[in-house]
Amino acid sequence: MGTVALSGETFADTISSNDIVLVDFWAAWCGPCRMFAPVFEAASASHPDVVFAKVDTEAEQALAASFRIMSIPTLLAFRDEILLYAQPGALPAAALEDLIGQIKALDMDEVHRKVAEAAEQPEHDHATSNR
Repeated sequence: MGTVALSGETFADTISSNDIVLVDFWAAWCGPCRMFAPVFEAASASHPDVVFAKVDTEAEQALAASFRIMSIPTLLAFRDEILLYAQPGALPAAALEDLIGQIKALDMDEVHRKVAEAAEQPEHDHATSNR
C-alpha cells in the first residue's frame, strides 16, 4: 500500500477508521528520518493490513505539538484507536518487524479491559498514601 501523509485534518479519521496505524513523525532536514524512511516504506509493502502514515513535523507543527513530539523521527503505533507505542528514534528493520508482530499479536479485549480499569481509577490514588 505504501505510506500515506497525514495532516491535522486527516489524522483522527485515519486512526479511527483503521485497525492498526503506525505513524512516523519526521522532517526533510532530519538525517535519521531519511535513514528510517526506506525501512518504514519496506515494512509498509510487507504489511498491507497496516496503515503506515507519515507526519511532516514542519508542515504539521500543531499536530506534532499535540503529541509532544520533541525528537524525530518518532514512531507512534495505534491499534483499535489505542496508542500502544510512542518512542523517538529510527528503528532497524528487524526491530520494526518485531514491533509490528507484537502489535498484531496483542489480545485487544485484554487491552480494552485494562484501559477501562485505568479510567475508573482516581488519578491521584498514590498521592495521599505518602503522608
